[in-house]
Amino acid sequence: MSGFSRAKALVLSLSLVGAGLLGGCSGSGGSAVNLGYFPNLTHAPALVGLDQGFFAKALGDATLNTVTFNAGPSAIEALNAGSVDITFIGPNPTITGFTASDGQALRVIAGAAANGAALVVADGITDAAGLAGKKIATPQLGNTQDVALRYWLSEQGYETNTEGGGDVSIMPQDNGTALQAFITGEIDGAWVPEPWATRMVLEGGGHVLVDEATIWPGGKFIVTNVIVRTEFLEQHPEQVEAVLTGLLDSLDYIEQNPAESKAIVNKSIEAITGSGMDDAVLDSAWGNVVFTYDPLAATLRESAAHATAVGLLEEADLTGLYALDPLNKLLAARGLPEVTDE
Repeated sequence: MSGFSRAKALVLSLSLVGAGLLGGCSGSGGSAVNLGYFPNLTHAPALVGLDQGFFAKALGDATLNTVTFNAGPSAIEALNAGSVDITFIGPNPTITGFTASDGQALRVIAGAAANGAALVVADGITDAAGLAGKKIATPQLGNTQDVALRYWLSEQGYETNTEGGGDVSIMPQDNGTALQAFITGEIDGAWVPEPWATRMVLEGGGHVLVDEATIWPGGKFIVTNVIVRTEFLEQHPEQVEAVLTGLLDSLDYIEQNPAESKAIVNKSIEAITGSGMDDAVLDSAWGNVVFTYDPLAATLRESAAHATAVGLLEEADLTGLYALDPLNKLLAARGLPEVTDE
């Protein structure tokens, strides 16, 4: 079974927030929108938009229910079950959810964040050659960073496998576990998203060997999309447009009020997870992430090709994945450049 197949089978616990969801309400009736997101730095547009009421304001009389997730597979499960209508999510779970449903289950309607991932390694490792025989962590087998590491290593001439063998041992594990393992010397590095990359530098004494943004043409790659249930998009386009309006308002706020936005994000993450970030971590990590409505479709397609190249995904037909007309309508009204699915 491939890493992506395992990811599809994995159901992680999710936290339901909002009486409508707890009572079994879905957005299909048009009176409610069930919005999913993660308590992650790269989901800052969701956190800021909820805190500042941008989504609720744009939705007007419709009820906004929220759902938090710990990982992409659980968000896709919820989307498939109809308990979530729209969710912020990473690119590889997006690909998995789309291909597993033969292109029927979901559509990408916007981007939310780009960049903010790196390979952090211990002192003494100064180049790719120094990784031979080392142990490197990723957040989850087949996830976005796992694919990035495996593909990059293959380009350096290394062979790896999903069992942790090969020239470099890849050890998928929770980011918090990886940080502690790095501090104690049980692993030699990790390819992780922010703020974990920064924490491994500041708390673990590591250094960045590869800033993932530097290996992508244009210096940007998608790290968080906004996706919608296809059925919900077809039945309630006005509510999808309202959520996108909230997203754009949130992105405007983040751009104009970075200090306040950082505080909101840290407060929100602490409220959900019980643990916030030190100012030094937050400041450094924040600067490595680009918040954008552009889904950077070319980079998602390339990520899918990378996953196929390293044996974690069968060749995927992503035709029809993007539904960007609602976003482009709003962008045109604001005098902003439209985005494409290329």
